[in-house]
Amino acid sequence: MDFTSFLTSLGTSFVIFLVLMIVFAFLSSRPGNNVVYYPNRILKGLEGGYKSRNPFSWIKEAVSSSERDVIAMSGVDTAVYFVFLTTVLSILVLSGVILLPVLLPLSVTDHGMKAQSKTQTSSNGTFSELDKLSMANITASSSRLWGFFIACYWVSIVTFVLLWRAYKHVSCLRAEALKSPDVKPEQFAIVVRDIPHAPQGQTRKEQVDYYFRTIYPETFYRSMIVTDNKEANKIWGSLEKYKKKLAHAEAVYEGSKTTAKPEGTRPTNKTGFLGLVGKKVDTIQYCNKKINELEARLESEQKVTLREKQQDAAVVFFSSRVVAASASQSLHAQMVDTWSVFDAPEPNQLIWPNLKIKYFQRELRQYLVYFIVALTIFFYMIPITFISAFTTLDNLVKYLPFIKPIVNIKALRTVLEAYLPQLALIIFLALLPKLLLFLSKFEGIPTESHAVRAASGKYFYFTVLNVFIGVTIGGTLFKAFKRIREHPTLDEISSLLAESLPGNATFFLTYVALKFFIGYGLELSRIVPLIIYHLKRKYLCKTEAELKEAWRPGDLGYGTRVPGDMLIVTIVFCYSVIAPVIIPFGALYFGLGWLVLRNQALKVYVPTFESYGRMWPHIHNRILASLILYQITMFGYFGTQKFYYTPLVLPLPILSLIFGFVCAKKFYPAFQHPALEVAANTLKEVPNMELIFRAYIPPSLRSEKIDDDRVEDALSQCSRTAPV
Repeated sequence: MDFTSFLTSLGTSFVIFLVLMIVFAFLSSRPGNNVVYYPNRILKGLEGGYKSRNPFSWIKEAVSSSERDVIAMSGVDTAVYFVFLTTVLSILVLSGVILLPVLLPLSVTDHGMKAQSKTQTSSNGTFSELDKLSMANITASSSRLWGFFIACYWVSIVTFVLLWRAYKHVSCLRAEALKSPDVKPEQFAIVVRDIPHAPQGQTRKEQVDYYFRTIYPETFYRSMIVTDNKEANKIWGSLEKYKKKLAHAEAVYEGSKTTAKPEGTRPTNKTGFLGLVGKKVDTIQYCNKKINELEARLESEQKVTLREKQQDAAVVFFSSRVVAASASQSLHAQMVDTWSVFDAPEPNQLIWPNLKIKYFQRELRQYLVYFIVALTIFFYMIPITFISAFTTLDNLVKYLPFIKPIVNIKALRTVLEAYLPQLALIIFLALLPKLLLFLSKFEGIPTESHAVRAASGKYFYFTVLNVFIGVTIGGTLFKAFKRIREHPTLDEISSLLAESLPGNATFFLTYVALKFFIGYGLELSRIVPLIIYHLKRKYLCKTEAELKEAWRPGDLGYGTRVPGDMLIVTIVFCYSVIAPVIIPFGALYFGLGWLVLRNQALKVYVPTFESYGRMWPHIHNRILASLILYQITMFGYFGTQKFYYTPLVLPLPILSLIFGFVCAKKFYPAFQHPALEVAANTLKEVPNMELIFRAYIPPSLRSEKIDDDRVEDALSQCSRTAPV
């Protein structure tokens, strides 16, 4: 990509962002769109819409909002995500304050490379204007390399200091949330897995109750045996579907009644595949009939499930949250593969089918998934490497000659060069998240938030290894295959890869710009959700429940958002010294992201779970991984620049590993288990243990009869001890 294409890409992206901002300002001021732009506020009973007539008042509201406002509207996890954005933004700003005024003049004023400029490679095989702002313009063995060397240490030290402060701050946020005097069901329960076979003549319920009442005689309240709910869930899902269908049909019937035809028209449907074939029936009568049948089936299946489908896992409840916190981190049995426990998550987070998976089976699944992910990374690198090379216009014209007349149009060629490789990469990566989340759950992970963190970690390695490294290596190998074939030595390949780093800076500059201008522009404007909502509202929705479902916003999507941000962190870190001009782009990405997502967190997104900041250790470790990759990259690049003091870079990755080890020892245990001093905080009211207990009953097993004795075989009798 030449300098003109780069400026075209940047300018076009900025114009699109401005247009999307204006579209947002106009559309969000329309009262009919409030459910799309202010759903979080509406669900919390707050007034939606602007507080003033200024269409850009959202910026002031976002900037003036406090961390407590974010926690009140979107929870601790969202506040922790903003700590991440603020920390990275601070690292880039403090790094840029030194690197930009020092390194750019060093690069621009080095005239020793003029004679070698013809041999340097860049994005389009020429010595571009952007290369003059990077280390590519520095003469080998030059004393100017000392400036870049010191810059490596500066970036690392700034990162260490700010990460330490962030970890400490997030630890306080987590402790503050867990100290809350409000009663939260998850703080009074633990999950038990790997329960051994019950002794002769003893039921599973009696076994669990006896075991925990013996250990915790004063505070044990009740246990709930986990059951195989697959069939009950299936029936319950069908029942809910027919209830929604009945409500829809009744609304259609009422809407068909007019003055001219007061009896209306009763809706009908066919009972076959997708309602397209089969017998034609009255929808209301048919749905009522199916509901009655399914309710009877569900009641029968609940009895069978609770008595005959008990699993080797249970949820155990205590009347004291201090005891529950202590129990969740205690070793209850001599053997690690029996009576294993962990602190209970929110009721909606439990992945019930995974609770029955045995200890060694979980270990085996984990290693199997790691192996599958490693293979997938390798095989994904092949198509991504191919895409990065194939989607350059020169290669496209070479292999698809019929597009040559189109490419020869100068304006179109400029736009295609600016966007084609980046768009192909973004679309290709969009296919990954569902696969990785499936693999994470296959490991046997018991909670939704843990599965999201695990999938996020896998996605991070995918993006770094396939996008950052794959694009860098792939683009270089395709462009210089002949040179490698003629001189297939390790030194030649290393030299070639080092030369490619400054040249690929243009690609990544455009990638970052595309992500923050187009990505955040679409995020703010919410054009796609708006169109989908209005289409559903006009053609599909007939009831209030259907309307609410149509505008339900979802959450921030940490599983894909955090790895995407981490890829930008990795790119900016690795090029911060080689091509310092990338630092302002990284700062813009995280600064604009903070502003736009602050608005979305306060007004749009509704969290689906709360893990009280457990994502932070994952984020912290990935930032450190990016920093270490940057330090190793700089070590290699200094070597190719024939800088004699290159070995002095080696202490940096070692310091990073030591820093990570110290942080893990000091802070991580409080994220792994709740601290007892936190759990000991006074509650504002005596907990209603029956409500806490019933919060964990799966929807498919809930009965409208409170004292229904059908559940006795799976639910233990209440301990006679009063809550404390």
